[in-house]
Parts: sequence; C-alpha cells; structure tokens
Amino acid sequence: MRPSGLLIALLCALALPGAALAFGLATPGPLLAAAGALLGASLIDLARLRVSPTPELERRVPRVVAVGHALNVELALQGSPQRLDVFDLHPADWRVEDMPQRLQVPASGRIVISYRLHPQQRGSARFEGCALRLHSPWRLWTQARRVEAQNTVRVYPDFARVSHLALVGTDRASRVIGAHQHRRRGEGTEFHQLREYRTGDSLRQIDWKATQRARKLISRDYQDERNQQVMLLLDTGRRMLAHDGSLSHFDHALNASLLVAFIALRQGDSVGLLASGGESRWMPPVRGLGAIDRMLDTVFDLQPQPVATDYIEAAVQLGARQQRRALVLIITNARDEDIEDLLAGVRQLQRRHLVCVASLREGILDTLMESAPESVDAALETSAAAHYLEQRQRAHHALRAQGTSVLDVSAAQLPGALVDHYLAMKRAGRL
Repeated sequence: MRPSGLLIALLCALALPGAALAFGLATPGPLLAAAGALLGASLIDLARLRVSPTPELERRVPRVVAVGHALNVELALQGSPQRLDVFDLHPADWRVEDMPQRLQVPASGRIVISYRLHPQQRGSARFEGCALRLHSPWRLWTQARRVEAQNTVRVYPDFARVSHLALVGTDRASRVIGAHQHRRRGEGTEFHQLREYRTGDSLRQIDWKATQRARKLISRDYQDERNQQVMLLLDTGRRMLAHDGSLSHFDHALNASLLVAFIALRQGDSVGLLASGGESRWMPPVRGLGAIDRMLDTVFDLQPQPVATDYIEAAVQLGARQQRRALVLIITNARDEDIEDLLAGVRQLQRRHLVCVASLREGILDTLMESAPESVDAALETSAAAHYLEQRQRAHHALRAQGTSVLDVSAAQLPGALVDHYLAMKRAGRL
C-alpha cells in the first residue's frame, strides 16, 4: 500500500500554510480543519481500497508458437469498476509491445486487453502470473497485487515456412526454399506409368510388349524411388553457437532440417534425426507428414552447448541405430582443428551410408571479404578472415578427397543447398 502522487501533492500543499503558522502569519483553525479533512478522506479511501476485491484474470495465449514470430496475448479481467495498472509476468527475455497498460474496468465489470510478444528462444516458456496496481476510488492510494495465472508455451523452430509449403506442390515448394533442381520425366528408378514414345526417349525406356499390343512405340515412365531414408545428423556443440542475424547457427540448422524433411516426406521417403555433440536426441526414421510434428516435439527445447563435438561418437551412435542405408546429412561447421575426428566419423558412416557434410559459414566472413578495408584494424580483420577461410577450405578438401559431398554455405543458403543435394542424390539413384 503506497500513497499516490495526488496524496503527496496535497500533503505538500498543506506544508505551505503550516510554515506560515510557524512564523505566526496564520491562525491554526483553517489548517487543522484542512488537515483533518485530508486525514479522514485518506483513511476512508485507504479502507475502501483494502476491501476492494482483486479482479479475476484469464490469459489467452497459444500453446505452441514459432520462434521469431510475434504472438498476441489477451488478458480478460473481471471485477468491480475501478482503475488499475496491468503488467503481465511474461518470459523476461522476450521483447514486448504495449505492456504495461493502465485501464479502467467499466461498469459491466469486464474488459479485455491485448499486447504482443516476440519469442527470442526455443523451448518451454512460463507466464508466472500478472502484477496489478489498484488505485483507490479517490486516487489517494495504490496497492500492488498479484494474480496467479500460469501458462506454459512451447516455442518451436520456425514451422511457419513448412505450413506455407504444405499448401503448394512439391516442385514449387522446392523452388520456394531456393532449390534449383527440376524434375525430368522418364528418369528415376521406380516404374510410374506407360505412355507414348517421345522424341528423346532412350531405347531402354521402350516397352516392347506394350508396343506390340498397341502397334506404336510405348515408353516406360519412371519416377524417383520412394520409401528411402534420410537421416539428419545435427551438431549441438560449440560450433553452432555462432549467430547470423537474430538466430544461432543451430536454429538456422533446425529450420533448414524441417524444410528438407518436409520435401523428403512429400517424396514418400522416411526422415530421422540424431542430435549429438552437446545434448543428444534421437528420432528414428518415420514416414508421412506427421513426422514433422514428431520432429518438432523432439528438438523444440534442444540447445547447443559450449563443448567440443565428438564426431566419432556421433557416427557410432548413428551406426548402431540406423542399420538401413540412408542419405546422412551432417550439419555442422567444419574447422581445420576438428578435421581428423570429422574424417574418421565420416569414414565410419560411409561404410553403409551416403554422407554429405553441410558446413555452415559465418555471414560476417562474406561481408569482410567483399568490403575494401579502410583502416589498419579493418585490414587485420580481413586478413584474419582470409586465413580462417583458407583453413576451412583445407578441411573441406580433405573431406572431398575421401568421396564426401561438402556444402560450404551460409545460413541463408543452407535450406536450398540441402534440398538441392537431396533431390540430386535421389534422381541419380544413389540412395
């Protein structure tokens, strides 16, 4: 319970005639009457505030949201007509708009307000309650109260793009992501249909029995083989703590993994996931678009840790759990100092699987190499970036020398590069 600014101002106003009374310039009667009236009013107002009921509150917030996307939160308050300040106890590290708010509960006793939040990090987030500051009827006192209204929100990787892609065809979806592969009819490994011969068809596509029956050339049409398997191996170690924009490299890797998983599932393939390095997670290969929900539940609260990634251990874990041949997409940041372990882990996986290493490159490196240094410090930064990129190239060359596909990409390029590689390997029949 605290005096309001108005009560403090009235007390200060009484101090002036009090000073005059001290110097014998005024009579005490009017001053005592005014002080008594103010004291009586403040006590009555204080009592009315103390007995005033705390408004009931209901918070309406989605149970699941995507990181980086704003969400609206509604607060419905029910109580007696009164003036109050509202501050919702939302997750502290989220950016907020339109909070706190001052409002007047109308005569109907119900009011609904809203504000916007911007989730900054994946995982489970809690709303612990709501802080209220009630104003007394005559505005002489305020009282802080708390309403216990708890909600838990799951912040998932950015599934908004996947939701958008679900509304378009697979070929268009791959173009939206940034992939440049296009389906060429007649190629693939699984029979699709019979059709009339077209100029350019190879002789081995001709179905001679069907040709004899139809008395015209008939070709077999093939499509990409279905029910193959794609494994996403995500690095959760210190290399993925780097940021590009507002998201860490690990968040970019998760978002790209969702997109390539969606394309693979639309193609009829199975998708699984292993996260290793810091905290480990495992999702066995699953078919059907419901696998996206399962993947989101598996990784939504997974965070990279400031530890070195043991690529050999990751290869052993994946080899023990994934017996069937699969396309293994390793998403990491290959460094020269880690190359021996990475080479050993990849060699172990290559005994059974088709392996691709997607090596994330920090966006600041491209910026430094494209700009002309204008000072000694800038020149030193550019030189250090060039040396670092040279080390990366050596690591990538060592991987390619043992037959591993390497994608040297920025965070923005990662989704398109992964989808491109997946479609290329599938259409080449290498899975």
